[in-house]
Amino acid sequence: MIQPASTVLETTAADIELVHVSKQYGDSLAVDAIDLRIAGGQYCCLLGPSGCGKTSTLRMIAGHESVTEGDILIAGRNVTREEPAARGTAMVFQNYALFPHLNALDNVAFSLKMRGVPKDVRRKRAGELLELVAMSAYAERKPAQLSGGQQQRVALARALLNQPGCLLLDEPLSALDPFLRVQMRAELKRWQKELGITFVHVTHSQEEAMALADLVVVMSHGRIEQSGTPHEVFNRPRTEFVARFLGGHNVFNTNGRAFTVRADHLRVVPHGVTPVQTATGESGLTRIGGVPCKVREAEYQGTHLRMTLDPLDGSPELISLVSDGDYDPARLGPDARVVVWWNEQDAHPLAA
Repeated sequence: MIQPASTVLETTAADIELVHVSKQYGDSLAVDAIDLRIAGGQYCCLLGPSGCGKTSTLRMIAGHESVTEGDILIAGRNVTREEPAARGTAMVFQNYALFPHLNALDNVAFSLKMRGVPKDVRRKRAGELLELVAMSAYAERKPAQLSGGQQQRVALARALLNQPGCLLLDEPLSALDPFLRVQMRAELKRWQKELGITFVHVTHSQEEAMALADLVVVMSHGRIEQSGTPHEVFNRPRTEFVARFLGGHNVFNTNGRAFTVRADHLRVVPHGVTPVQTATGESGLTRIGGVPCKVREAEYQGTHLRMTLDPLDGSPELISLVSDGDYDPARLGPDARVVVWWNEQDAHPLAA
Protein backbone atom coordinates (compact mmCIF):
# COMPACT_ATOMS: atom_id res chain seq x y z
CA MET A 1 0.00 0.00 0.00
CA ILE A 2 1.21 3.49 -0.79
CA GLN A 3 2.48 5.46 2.19
CA PRO A 4 0.76 8.70 3.17
CA ALA A 5 2.11 11.47 0.98
CA SER A 6 3.38 13.47 3.94
CA THR A 7 6.01 10.85 4.78
CA VAL A 8 7.83 11.06 1.47
CA LEU A 9 6.38 13.90 -0.60
CA GLU A 10 5.72 17.40 0.67
CA THR A 11 4.22 19.48 -2.11
CA THR A 12 1.16 21.50 -3.05
CA ALA A 13 -1.16 20.58 -5.88
CA ALA A 14 -0.89 23.23 -8.57
CA ASP A 15 -3.69 24.38 -10.81
CA ILE A 16 -2.98 24.74 -14.52
CA GLU A 17 -4.50 27.30 -16.87
CA LEU A 18 -4.08 27.53 -20.64
CA VAL A 19 -5.10 30.87 -22.12
CA HIS A 20 -5.68 30.93 -25.87
CA VAL A 21 -2.79 28.52 -26.42
CA SER A 22 -1.78 27.57 -29.98
CA LYS A 23 1.01 25.42 -31.41
CA GLN A 24 2.15 25.70 -35.01
CA TYR A 25 4.53 23.27 -36.74
CA GLY A 26 5.41 24.95 -40.03
CA ASP A 27 2.13 25.18 -41.94
CA SER A 28 0.37 22.74 -39.61
CA LEU A 29 -1.71 24.03 -36.70
CA ALA A 30 -1.51 21.31 -34.04
CA VAL A 31 -3.26 23.21 -31.24
CA ASP A 32 -5.76 25.93 -32.09
CA ALA A 33 -6.24 28.67 -29.48
CA ILE A 34 -7.49 26.47 -26.64
CA ASP A 35 -8.58 27.66 -23.20
CA LEU A 36 -8.51 25.19 -20.32
CA ARG A 37 -8.38 25.28 -16.53
CA ILE A 38 -7.39 22.24 -14.48
CA ALA A 39 -7.99 22.69 -10.77
CA GLY A 40 -5.23 21.74 -8.34
CA GLY A 41 -5.50 18.14 -7.23
CA GLN A 42 -7.61 17.02 -10.20
CA TYR A 43 -6.89 14.00 -12.39
CA CYS A 44 -7.30 15.34 -15.94
CA CYS A 45 -7.26 13.16 -19.05
CA LEU A 46 -6.63 14.72 -22.46
CA LEU A 47 -8.52 12.34 -24.73
CA GLY A 48 -8.65 12.09 -28.50
CA PRO A 49 -7.44 10.30 -31.62
CA SER A 50 -3.90 10.48 -32.98
CA GLY A 51 -3.11 13.95 -34.29
CA CYS A 52 -5.76 15.76 -32.23
CA GLY A 53 -3.19 17.92 -30.37
CA LYS A 54 -3.31 16.26 -26.95
CA THR A 55 0.39 15.33 -26.75
CA SER A 56 1.47 18.74 -28.05
CA THR A 57 -0.68 20.31 -25.33
CA LEU A 58 0.94 18.15 -22.64
CA ARG A 59 4.44 18.91 -23.91
CA MET A 60 3.71 22.65 -23.90
CA ILE A 61 2.57 22.42 -20.27
CA ALA A 62 5.82 20.56 -19.49
CA GLY A 63 7.94 23.07 -21.39
CA HIS A 64 9.24 20.49 -23.87
CA GLU A 65 7.48 22.33 -26.71
CA SER A 66 7.37 26.08 -27.15
CA VAL A 67 4.05 27.92 -27.27
CA THR A 68 3.35 29.66 -30.57
CA GLU A 69 0.65 31.91 -29.09
CA GLY A 70 -1.02 32.24 -25.71
CA ASP A 71 0.01 31.70 -22.10
CA ILE A 72 0.39 28.82 -19.66
CA LEU A 73 -0.05 29.47 -15.94
CA ILE A 74 0.87 26.95 -13.24
CA ALA A 75 -0.06 27.74 -9.64
CA GLY A 76 -0.98 31.24 -10.79
CA ARG A 77 2.46 31.91 -12.29
CA ASN A 78 3.02 32.51 -15.99
CA VAL A 79 5.53 29.83 -17.05
CA THR A 80 5.11 30.15 -20.82
CA ARG A 81 8.77 31.02 -21.43
CA GLU A 82 10.30 29.15 -18.51
CA GLU A 83 12.45 26.03 -18.74
CA PRO A 84 10.87 22.68 -17.79
CA ALA A 85 12.85 22.42 -14.53
CA ALA A 86 11.48 25.76 -13.32
CA ARG A 87 7.80 24.92 -13.76
CA GLY A 88 7.14 22.64 -10.79
CA THR A 89 6.09 19.80 -13.09
CA ALA A 90 7.45 16.34 -13.82
CA MET A 91 6.80 14.10 -16.79
CA VAL A 92 6.48 10.34 -17.22
CA PHE A 93 7.22 9.54 -20.85
CA GLN A 94 5.44 6.91 -22.93
CA ASN A 95 8.51 4.65 -23.08
CA TYR A 96 9.47 5.52 -19.44
CA ALA A 97 12.97 6.67 -20.64
CA LEU A 98 14.89 4.79 -17.93
CA PHE A 99 18.68 4.55 -18.17
CA PRO A 100 19.38 0.91 -19.15
CA HIS A 101 22.80 0.80 -17.42
CA LEU A 102 21.48 1.99 -14.03
CA ASN A 103 19.52 -0.01 -11.49
CA ALA A 104 16.11 1.15 -10.28
CA LEU A 105 17.51 2.99 -7.26
CA ASP A 106 20.08 4.93 -9.29
CA ASN A 107 17.54 5.70 -12.00
CA VAL A 108 15.34 7.37 -9.39
CA ALA A 109 18.29 9.19 -7.78
CA PHE A 110 19.88 10.36 -11.04
CA SER A 111 18.73 14.00 -11.01
CA LEU A 112 19.99 14.43 -7.43
CA LYS A 113 23.35 13.06 -8.53
CA MET A 114 23.50 15.67 -11.30
CA ARG A 115 22.87 18.35 -8.69
CA GLY A 116 25.75 17.14 -6.54
CA VAL A 117 23.67 15.72 -3.69
CA PRO A 118 25.78 13.32 -1.57
CA LYS A 119 25.36 9.65 -2.42
CA ASP A 120 23.90 8.56 0.92
CA VAL A 121 21.34 11.39 0.88
CA ARG A 122 20.17 10.80 -2.67
CA ARG A 123 19.98 7.02 -2.26
CA LYS A 124 17.95 7.41 0.94
CA ARG A 125 15.54 9.72 -0.84
CA ALA A 126 15.29 7.40 -3.86
CA GLY A 127 14.72 4.44 -1.55
CA GLU A 128 11.78 6.21 0.09
CA LEU A 129 10.19 6.80 -3.29
CA LEU A 130 10.71 3.20 -4.40
CA GLU A 131 8.97 2.16 -1.18
CA LEU A 132 6.16 4.55 -2.05
CA VAL A 133 5.51 2.70 -5.31
CA ALA A 134 6.11 -0.77 -3.81
CA MET A 135 9.40 -1.32 -5.64
CA SER A 136 11.89 -1.58 -2.76
CA ALA A 137 12.48 -5.27 -3.46
CA TYR A 138 13.63 -4.44 -7.01
CA ALA A 139 15.96 -1.56 -6.20
CA GLU A 140 19.07 -3.30 -7.54
CA ARG A 141 17.51 -4.51 -10.79
CA LYS A 142 18.17 -2.82 -14.11
CA PRO A 143 15.27 -1.91 -16.45
CA ALA A 144 15.77 -5.01 -18.63
CA GLN A 145 15.14 -7.14 -15.55
CA LEU A 146 11.81 -5.42 -14.81
CA SER A 147 8.35 -5.92 -16.27
CA GLY A 148 6.55 -3.07 -18.02
CA GLY A 149 4.50 -2.31 -14.93
CA GLN A 150 7.61 -2.31 -12.73
CA GLN A 151 9.41 0.03 -15.11
CA GLN A 152 6.43 2.35 -14.95
CA ARG A 153 6.62 2.40 -11.16
CA VAL A 154 10.32 3.32 -11.30
CA ALA A 155 9.58 6.09 -13.82
CA LEU A 156 6.84 7.40 -11.54
CA ALA A 157 9.16 7.38 -8.51
CA ARG A 158 11.80 9.26 -10.50
CA ALA A 159 9.24 11.84 -11.60
CA LEU A 160 8.16 12.42 -7.98
CA LEU A 161 11.73 12.96 -6.76
CA ASN A 162 11.64 16.75 -7.15
CA GLN A 163 8.25 17.11 -5.45
CA PRO A 164 6.24 18.41 -8.41
CA GLY A 165 2.89 20.09 -8.04
CA CYS A 166 1.83 18.56 -11.36
CA LEU A 167 2.62 15.14 -12.81
CA LEU A 168 2.32 14.85 -16.60
CA LEU A 169 1.85 11.40 -18.14
CA ASP A 170 2.16 10.73 -21.87
CA GLU A 171 0.12 7.56 -22.65
CA PRO A 172 1.73 5.76 -19.69
CA LEU A 173 -0.34 2.57 -20.06
CA SER A 174 -0.16 2.05 -23.82
CA ALA A 175 2.80 -0.36 -23.72
CA LEU A 176 1.23 -2.68 -21.15
CA ASP A 177 -0.81 -5.82 -21.78
CA PRO A 178 -4.59 -5.48 -21.15
CA PHE A 179 -4.60 -7.17 -17.72
CA LEU A 180 -1.68 -5.12 -16.42
CA ARG A 181 -3.15 -1.97 -17.94
CA VAL A 182 -6.27 -2.34 -15.77
CA GLN A 183 -4.16 -3.06 -12.68
CA MET A 184 -1.88 -0.07 -13.22
CA ARG A 185 -4.86 2.16 -13.99
CA ALA A 186 -6.25 1.45 -10.53
CA GLU A 187 -2.87 2.15 -8.95
CA LEU A 188 -2.43 5.45 -10.80
CA LYS A 189 -5.80 6.60 -9.52
CA ARG A 190 -4.93 5.59 -5.97
CA TRP A 191 -1.53 7.27 -6.11
CA GLN A 192 -3.04 10.49 -7.39
CA LYS A 193 -5.67 10.61 -4.65
CA GLU A 194 -3.23 9.80 -1.85
CA LEU A 195 -0.48 12.11 -3.09
CA GLY A 196 -3.00 14.87 -3.72
CA ILE A 197 -1.15 16.45 -6.65
CA THR A 198 -2.46 17.35 -10.10
CA PHE A 199 -2.20 14.65 -12.77
CA VAL A 200 -2.53 15.39 -16.49
CA HIS A 201 -2.70 12.17 -18.50
CA VAL A 202 -2.77 11.87 -22.30
CA THR A 203 -4.64 8.88 -23.73
CA HIS A 204 -6.56 7.75 -26.79
CA SER A 205 -8.48 5.17 -24.71
CA GLN A 206 -12.03 6.18 -23.82
CA GLU A 207 -12.19 3.46 -21.18
CA GLU A 208 -8.99 4.70 -19.56
CA ALA A 209 -10.21 8.29 -19.41
CA MET A 210 -13.60 7.31 -18.00
CA ALA A 211 -11.97 5.19 -15.27
CA LEU A 212 -9.31 7.68 -14.20
CA ALA A 213 -10.36 11.25 -14.73
CA ASP A 214 -12.05 13.86 -12.62
CA LEU A 215 -11.91 16.04 -15.74
CA VAL A 216 -12.08 14.64 -19.28
CA VAL A 217 -10.97 16.95 -22.10
CA VAL A 218 -11.96 15.60 -25.53
CA MET A 219 -9.86 17.04 -28.37
CA SER A 220 -10.16 16.95 -32.15
CA HIS A 221 -8.11 18.77 -34.81
CA GLY A 222 -6.32 20.88 -32.22
CA ARG A 223 -9.47 22.09 -30.48
CA ILE A 224 -11.34 21.14 -27.34
CA GLU A 225 -14.65 19.58 -28.34
CA GLN A 226 -15.88 19.20 -24.76
CA SER A 227 -14.61 19.08 -21.19
CA GLY A 228 -16.34 17.90 -18.06
CA THR A 229 -16.65 15.01 -15.65
CA PRO A 230 -16.73 11.52 -17.19
CA HIS A 231 -20.44 11.29 -16.38
CA GLU A 232 -21.20 14.63 -18.05
CA VAL A 233 -19.16 13.94 -21.17
CA PHE A 234 -20.48 10.41 -21.67
CA ASN A 235 -24.14 11.05 -20.89
CA ARG A 236 -24.39 14.51 -22.46
CA PRO A 237 -21.95 14.63 -25.40
CA ARG A 238 -21.92 18.11 -26.91
CA THR A 239 -21.10 17.19 -30.50
CA GLU A 240 -21.42 14.27 -32.87
CA PHE A 241 -17.64 13.81 -32.74
CA VAL A 242 -17.70 13.37 -28.95
CA ALA A 243 -20.62 10.96 -29.12
CA ARG A 244 -18.99 8.79 -31.77
CA PHE A 245 -15.48 8.90 -30.30
CA LEU A 246 -16.59 7.93 -26.81
CA GLY A 247 -18.56 5.01 -28.24
CA GLY A 248 -21.70 3.56 -26.73
CA HIS A 249 -23.84 6.11 -28.56
CA ASN A 250 -26.01 6.11 -31.68
CA VAL A 251 -26.27 9.35 -33.62
CA PHE A 252 -29.51 10.25 -35.40
CA ASN A 253 -30.31 13.14 -37.73
CA THR A 254 -34.04 13.66 -38.13
CA ASN A 255 -35.61 16.74 -39.74
CA GLY A 256 -32.48 18.77 -39.11
CA ARG A 257 -32.32 17.67 -35.49
CA ALA A 258 -29.22 15.79 -34.36
CA PHE A 259 -29.40 13.68 -31.22
CA THR A 260 -27.88 10.60 -29.60
CA VAL A 261 -29.30 7.58 -27.85
CA ARG A 262 -27.02 5.38 -25.77
CA ALA A 263 -26.60 1.83 -27.03
CA ASP A 264 -27.93 0.39 -23.79
CA HIS A 265 -31.09 2.51 -24.15
CA LEU A 266 -32.07 1.07 -27.54
CA ARG A 267 -34.71 -1.67 -27.44
CA VAL A 268 -34.59 -4.24 -30.24
CA VAL A 269 -37.76 -6.23 -30.92
CA PRO A 270 -38.73 -8.62 -33.73
CA HIS A 271 -40.38 -7.08 -36.78
CA GLY A 272 -44.09 -6.54 -36.19
CA VAL A 273 -43.82 -6.33 -32.41
CA THR A 274 -44.59 -3.05 -30.65
CA PRO A 275 -43.20 -2.55 -27.13
CA VAL A 276 -45.82 -1.87 -24.48
CA GLN A 277 -45.79 -0.11 -21.14
CA THR A 278 -44.09 -2.20 -18.48
CA ALA A 279 -45.77 -3.60 -15.39
CA THR A 280 -43.67 -1.31 -13.18
CA GLY A 281 -45.35 1.73 -14.69
CA GLU A 282 -42.36 3.03 -16.61
CA SER A 283 -43.23 5.07 -19.65
CA GLY A 284 -43.66 3.12 -22.86
CA LEU A 285 -41.32 3.44 -25.81
CA THR A 286 -42.52 6.18 -28.13
CA ARG A 287 -42.59 6.53 -31.91
CA ILE A 288 -39.46 8.64 -31.85
CA GLY A 289 -38.05 5.16 -32.50
CA GLY A 290 -39.61 2.43 -34.56
CA VAL A 291 -36.66 2.18 -36.97
CA PRO A 292 -36.82 -0.99 -39.13
CA CYS A 293 -33.44 -2.72 -39.27
CA LYS A 294 -31.70 -5.91 -40.23
CA VAL A 295 -29.38 -7.59 -37.73
CA ARG A 296 -25.86 -7.70 -39.12
CA GLU A 297 -24.25 -9.46 -36.17
CA ALA A 298 -24.72 -10.21 -32.49
CA GLU A 299 -21.49 -10.49 -30.52
CA TYR A 300 -21.65 -12.32 -27.19
CA GLN A 301 -19.83 -10.38 -24.45
CA GLY A 302 -20.78 -12.33 -21.35
CA THR A 303 -23.45 -10.35 -19.51
CA HIS A 304 -24.84 -8.91 -22.75
CA LEU A 305 -24.74 -9.08 -26.53
CA ARG A 306 -23.56 -6.24 -28.71
CA MET A 307 -25.90 -6.09 -31.69
CA THR A 308 -24.92 -4.30 -34.89
CA LEU A 309 -27.97 -3.23 -36.88
CA ASP A 310 -28.34 -1.88 -40.42
CA PRO A 311 -31.36 0.45 -40.83
CA LEU A 312 -33.37 -0.47 -43.90
CA ASP A 313 -33.43 3.16 -45.07
CA GLY A 314 -29.64 3.13 -45.52
CA SER A 315 -28.86 5.26 -42.46
CA PRO A 316 -25.60 4.61 -40.56
CA GLU A 317 -25.40 1.45 -38.48
CA LEU A 318 -26.87 1.30 -34.98
CA ILE A 319 -25.50 -0.47 -31.93
CA SER A 320 -27.64 -1.95 -29.18
CA LEU A 321 -26.58 -3.72 -25.99
CA VAL A 322 -29.04 -6.48 -25.15
CA SER A 323 -28.88 -8.48 -21.93
CA ASP A 324 -28.10 -12.17 -22.28
CA GLY A 325 -31.49 -13.02 -20.79
CA ASP A 326 -33.43 -10.87 -23.29
CA TYR A 327 -31.62 -12.11 -26.39
CA ASP A 328 -33.56 -14.59 -28.52
CA PRO A 329 -31.25 -15.97 -31.23
CA ALA A 330 -34.20 -17.37 -33.21
CA ARG A 331 -35.85 -13.94 -33.54
CA LEU A 332 -32.95 -11.50 -33.06
CA GLY A 333 -30.05 -13.38 -34.66
CA PRO A 334 -28.05 -12.34 -37.77
CA ASP A 335 -30.20 -11.42 -40.82
CA ALA A 336 -33.35 -11.11 -38.68
CA ARG A 337 -35.76 -8.23 -39.43
CA VAL A 338 -36.18 -6.14 -36.28
CA VAL A 339 -37.42 -2.75 -35.13
CA VAL A 340 -35.49 -0.41 -32.84
CA TRP A 341 -37.27 1.75 -30.26
CA TRP A 342 -36.26 4.07 -27.43
CA ASN A 343 -37.79 6.34 -24.83
CA GLU A 344 -37.98 9.97 -25.81
CA GLN A 345 -36.30 11.06 -22.57
CA ASP A 346 -33.26 8.98 -23.55
CA ALA A 347 -32.66 11.06 -26.69
CA HIS A 348 -29.95 13.64 -26.01
CA PRO A 349 -29.76 16.66 -28.40
CA LEU A 350 -26.41 17.58 -29.90
CA ALA A 351 -25.13 21.11 -30.23
CA ALA A 352 -23.32 20.35 -33.50
